[in-house]
Amino acid sequence: MKIGQPSDNPIPVNTTASPVSPKGGQNASSTANAAAAKSTQSAGVAVTVSTLARTMSAAKSGETADIDTAKVESVRSAIQQGTYVVNPAAIADKLLANAQEMLDRTRG
Repeated sequence: MKIGQPSDNPIPVNTTASPVSPKGGQNASSTANAAAAKSTQSAGVAVTVSTLARTMSAAKSGETADIDTAKVESVRSAIQQGTYVVNPAAIADKLLANAQEMLDRTRG
């Protein structure tokens, strides 16, 4: 492998910039800086948010959390004390019920 081949040193190409010639005493670096600043300013992309997204965002910001903090604290303390018991049968039953519900929705 040879070092310094053109494929080793890619040169970025700016297709939006137009050639600018120095005018009236401006040197090349100040002209390049002005062109770079202009291309940076025009690099933005307009984004619009739908009314549905705005409504959803407003609804989320006004909601209160549906969290039972007492239950969370009791589970947290049981885990820390090592007394929390996991019921695998209940977890399996809920997983199967959720899967069945999803299948019913796709079929119906």
